[in-house]
Amino acid sequence: MGHTTSPMSIVGLAAGNLFAAQPVLRHTDVFVSGADGYCCYRIPAIETAADGSLLAFAEARKYNRGDPGEPNSELDLVLKRSTDGGATWSAMTVIEHAGAMWSAANPATVVNRNNGRVWLLYLRCKPDRGTATARAGTDDLQTLARTSDDQGLTWSEPIDLTGVARDMNDPGWTSSVVGPGGAIQTRTGRLLAPVWTCPAWHQCVLFSDDHGRTWQRGGMVPGGQNGNENQLVELADGKILFDIRQNSGPHRWLATSNDAGLTWSEPRPGVTVTAVACAIERYTLKSAGDDRDRILWTGPKGPGRSHLVARISCDEGQTFAHERLITDEPAAYSDLTILKDKTVGVLWERGDYKFITFTRLDREFIEPGR
Repeated sequence: MGHTTSPMSIVGLAAGNLFAAQPVLRHTDVFVSGADGYCCYRIPAIETAADGSLLAFAEARKYNRGDPGEPNSELDLVLKRSTDGGATWSAMTVIEHAGAMWSAANPATVVNRNNGRVWLLYLRCKPDRGTATARAGTDDLQTLARTSDDQGLTWSEPIDLTGVARDMNDPGWTSSVVGPGGAIQTRTGRLLAPVWTCPAWHQCVLFSDDHGRTWQRGGMVPGGQNGNENQLVELADGKILFDIRQNSGPHRWLATSNDAGLTWSEPRPGVTVTAVACAIERYTLKSAGDDRDRILWTGPKGPGRSHLVARISCDEGQTFAHERLITDEPAAYSDLTILKDKTVGVLWERGDYKFITFTRLDREFIEPGR
């Protein structure tokens, strides 16, 4: 079924007294470096489709591990599906191969619960063009979207959102990049996708109030916090929380919006973590019938990009006091999804980028004894 179980796939997590009570987790490798004709796979994103299927997205990097625009860099956007909760995965399909030395990168996804349509927003880069080399006012870097109405089996032609995602007349604005991961639909129905800009490293959102027929750009997060790869979560009171990767320093940045992404608060310090793409997701909501409000977050505890942990906030992102170790291996980028049975799916980069791996967490793991 197109998945690999490595020798480290079933591991115990006893690592000192803090983690000694944690159960054994199963890690299933979804994308493996060298497989299907690609040097490596990076930048995971995961989504639960309306029928419960899991959709695992990644960048398939053809010749080397380089980012878009780096020498000899060619990236395709690829997908694998699971219909059994992540135990097995389909053969890989290529959603976009833009051309020799082109890049299709940075997937960010959301399901419109009104009609089940999956939205995939991403970046397309011309040869030799990336965030460091793109030219203002050009289509060197495009912000695109595709949709699927059959749980990820087929995809629409790309929709060009470049002119919405940035000001093409601004000589200092060369590109706008989504995610990776972290797009949401609010309880009122608005679709929101997180965006970061180059070279200024500001943050904003793209939003749609008509199920994706038209899109607009919200206002920028104020301040000079110099952040990029970011994700969104809706708070219990309807505010939107922006979780932003720092370019430097020990912690992420958090900003909130009272108007669904039109304006933002001054950012405040977030979780202490190395500079890396992390994931944030609404887990439970008291107003929807759950016992309490919970937000989940995943990222490497460190040192550096190692020791992937899940952290739980029960105070709507003010603190993340409860921590659970997923692995003590090297671990980098991650993304989160909530399955139909309320278990949690984590798609993450494992083993110094040798694998993109899926791990399923149940309530007992997240909050033992509850």
